[in-house]
Amino acid sequence: MATVEITQRALADLERLFDFIAAESPRKAREQILSVRKAFELLAEHPLLGRPAEEGRRELILSRGRYGYIAKYRWLPAEDVILILAVRHQLEAGYAGE
Repeated sequence: MATVEITQRALADLERLFDFIAAESPRKAREQILSVRKAFELLAEHPLLGRPAEEGRRELILSRGRYGYIAKYRWLPAEDVILILAVRHQLEAGYAGE
């Protein structure tokens, strides 16, 4: 089973998304972010679960109703590590900073 590591950038993305939802409902924000974190753990057992993206990266689609997300990650098979690179809301145009 692979180890899942979340980059500082992806953690900042999760905080930004949490803050956005929490403005409307702190309880819903906690539920959504916990759900996203649980989905990341699925990658530990299924690293190719996400769709292929550019430059060897993959995207995991996390459908959560109006709070759906897309997580960009890279699987490093030699190290057996899943590296979560960025997270965005499904309606955002792209990943922050790109």
